[in-house]
Amino acid sequence: MDFIVALLKKLPIIPIALGIGGVVLGLLIGWVIAPVQFVDATPSYLRADLQEDYLRMAIDSYRVNQSQDLAVQRWKNLGAGAQTAFAAIQANPGNIDPAVIKSFNDVVANVLSTETPPAANTGAGGISPTMKTTLIIFGLVLVLGVLGAAGFYLFRLLGKRGSGEVTPTMQAVEISRHAEKTNFEQLGLAPPITQTMTTYVLGDDLYDESFSIDTQAGEFMGEYGVGVSEAIGVGDPKKVTALEIWLFDKNDIKTATKVLMSQHAFNDQEIRSRLEPKGELVVVAPQAQILLETATLQLLATVVDLEYGRGPQPADSYFERITLELAIWPRQG
Repeated sequence: MDFIVALLKKLPIIPIALGIGGVVLGLLIGWVIAPVQFVDATPSYLRADLQEDYLRMAIDSYRVNQSQDLAVQRWKNLGAGAQTAFAAIQANPGNIDPAVIKSFNDVVANVLSTETPPAANTGAGGISPTMKTTLIIFGLVLVLGVLGAAGFYLFRLLGKRGSGEVTPTMQAVEISRHAEKTNFEQLGLAPPITQTMTTYVLGDDLYDESFSIDTQAGEFMGEYGVGVSEAIGVGDPKKVTALEIWLFDKNDIKTATKVLMSQHAFNDQEIRSRLEPKGELVVVAPQAQILLETATLQLLATVVDLEYGRGPQPADSYFERITLELAIWPRQG
């Protein structure tokens, strides 16, 4: 329940409502207020088999009335599908006299050869005025909805900056940005494929970060990340007592996972029993290093910084702040 409440707090409710409202209004206009009226359609909209049936009837009608104008008009009604339907009839005349089929084709070919080809239709001539109006209205509603959502989001963003409000997520980003990364080459190790700093700060209830692992050539190798695994107590903000770190390898059927626990959680048998199914349990400490391995990858997580909260909870039970350095290497051997 706390997760849902926190999620709702972070979601831009008004822009989402405006977007949904715009879609609903557009559908109401298009389906109820000014619905599209599709009448007097030509056979060109029929399925291929029905177009063939229509042309068979047109040829049979020509046999009776010998009207060249009517034959040509019915051919034109089929549009681009006329030639395909006629080829099918030629291959399988059925009950139609092949001589009548040839005569019909000759008449149509003679008339069409003397006509000037129509100019390319560069406009929306096939769209009825009602449909045009509906599309215009729907487009305007959609544009206004997007502009309104963008304006509201920008207003909120500028308002927050102007008020000086700093969110836990913003604090975490700043901490990670200023944290010094390990120079593994100075330690005699090969440089990692990728190296990332990530920080959790109390109040970031939706903390969940993931990163892609790619070769220099851009080939996808896998993903890794860290997120909230367990909290204690009640109320806001969430008191995070364990984080879950994971490594996915595209060449391995199993994702490697370890749970980084506070000192209190690690010593609490009830919490341990809940978290054991998630992966190996590890107690965190400053500068502690945690290794995850898969078929072709290795992840080394280093606890760069750790501070416990000092609220009305047991000592060393939840994190006020924790910064992790995540480095990835190909697994040797």
